[in-house]
Amino acid sequence: MSTDVIVLAAGKGTRMYSDQPKVLHTLAGKPMLGHVISAATAIGADGIHVVTGFQSAQVRAYFDRNPVDASLNWVEQTEQLGTGHAVMQAAPTLADDKTVVVLYGDVPLITSATLLQLQAKAEETGIAVLTLVTDNPTGLGRIIRDESGQISAIVEEKDASDEQKKINEINTGIMAFNAGKLKRWLASLTTENAQGEYYLTDTVALACNDGCSVASLQTHDSDEVQGVNNRLQLAELERNYQLRQAQHLALKGVTVRDPARLDIRGSLQVGRDVCLDINVIVEGNVTLGDRVNIGPNVTLIDCNIGDDCTILANSHLEGSTLSKACTVGPFARLRAGTELGDRSKIGNFVETKKSSIGPGSKVNHLSYIGDASIEDNVNIGAGTITCNYDGINKFRTVIKAGVFIGSNSALVAPVSIGRDATVAAGSVVTSDVPDNDLAVARGKQKNISGWKRPVKK
Repeated sequence: MSTDVIVLAAGKGTRMYSDQPKVLHTLAGKPMLGHVISAATAIGADGIHVVTGFQSAQVRAYFDRNPVDASLNWVEQTEQLGTGHAVMQAAPTLADDKTVVVLYGDVPLITSATLLQLQAKAEETGIAVLTLVTDNPTGLGRIIRDESGQISAIVEEKDASDEQKKINEINTGIMAFNAGKLKRWLASLTTENAQGEYYLTDTVALACNDGCSVASLQTHDSDEVQGVNNRLQLAELERNYQLRQAQHLALKGVTVRDPARLDIRGSLQVGRDVCLDINVIVEGNVTLGDRVNIGPNVTLIDCNIGDDCTILANSHLEGSTLSKACTVGPFARLRAGTELGDRSKIGNFVETKKSSIGPGSKVNHLSYIGDASIEDNVNIGAGTITCNYDGINKFRTVIKAGVFIGSNSALVAPVSIGRDATVAAGSVVTSDVPDNDLAVARGKQKNISGWKRPVKK
């Protein structure tokens, strides 16, 4: 049977104290709503209907700029009259023979495995509820079961009796239905409750009145059904999620120096014998080869790092590709378009951008290399910069194999330094240097005898 998903994402998120819609606040670098959409996509949903309300234009605009691998049907709830009312907005688009799974945009860590199980139960009975047993059910809807142990109702806390409040099995809010039956039950909902809203949970009692058996699935993972109402809850969920990521990596053979100080905000693929020191941040898509060693306080964004590379402390790499046995840092910045050849080295306080550094070449200290092509076995002296920008246009610097660039040199692009050439320290090179030549481009030294230093007045 085919499945549709309805994601409720219309709430204001008042307790976030933010101008940004709650569902766009990020966990592991991804909006909470994005996590939920990914889970819906993973179960093979034919349609994903996102019900928005507060700042709906801002939510839609985000996903227009950052499209997902799913077709989203946007539905607006102009008045927030409860969960049942929100589902009513999407219900007319559902085919009666479909299974419908209802999710929440602020419950970001629900797993596809759990949803597939819930979906299967709903296909058998027409309605299924995901529940959780918790030591602290305060504020949550209670699961009411009859003498045979079957669910007979869900009671919201504001409507619960003192005896019902003692129940510690709670409703997570996540439910699955036969679409045709759901439409019939939605039409019978009323607002006769403490909050004056249409409760989706009232469909349980309606289903029982129709003689339907209400199936249940109990999760033992509180994080996957944890809703986020404030920034503290979001931070706690973030840390729990990151700790699980670190534990997963460690069990795959990665040395994680401190699992509590690692942030994976994207996709990380690792080889064998990889070591991650403290405070490493991974964003986007990052691949680490075998025996890669990442030092403390390193940020990796959309990088491919080859076997036997070492990234030393406090380095920032983005959009870069490293071949084998490269060394970077400490305190290096590799910007997008940087490519390092085998055994090349980028040292401390060096910045690179849109540049290729050939095998065995070294840029060891205090340099800026932008829009440059550097061949193999080149030595770039401390303080060297490629002057690639004239205020309007960018130009390229080409440095052939075996070149030695003396310290504190400026290479004014466009310029080419020939094979095995040498540039004397302190030179400002404005024209091409032929192979094997020594370029000296600096003012003649002048010594003034008897010079008196200024004195403080």
